[in-house]
Amino acid sequence: MPDPRLVLLPEGERPLLWHVTLVVGGARTGVEEVRAALGRLAEERAFLISARYTDERAELRYWEEASCLDDAAALALRLWGEHRRTAGLPAWAVTGLEVLDRGTFHWRAEQGSGAAALVGSGGIRPF
Repeated sequence: MPDPRLVLLPEGERPLLWHVTLVVGGARTGVEEVRAALGRLAEERAFLISARYTDERAELRYWEEASCLDDAAALALRLWGEHRRTAGLPAWAVTGLEVLDRGTFHWRAEQGSGAAALVGSGGIRPF
């Protein structure tokens, strides 16, 4: 299966932006170890908007560029596993995923609902 990032769009058409919230969880891991691993992930992939974490769960928010929701979701589901070794991430599994188009994300923010105020941009902090 080809990498969704390589899907060719019609000439002149640009990929869409999708707001992704990815939740992972698993066995207890020291919070300092989790914090350090999330920091390394942010260095590897500068797309990370923010993250929250405990000793057994992390929630990441970021923008993904993809041609469709299916591609954005597929990329999100692979993110943690693809960076597990290089960023030293805990051996956790995906426990939640939300993918929103840009319009829906901004509409929710205007309504005062959704994840817009989850953590300030660039922040990595405990729950």
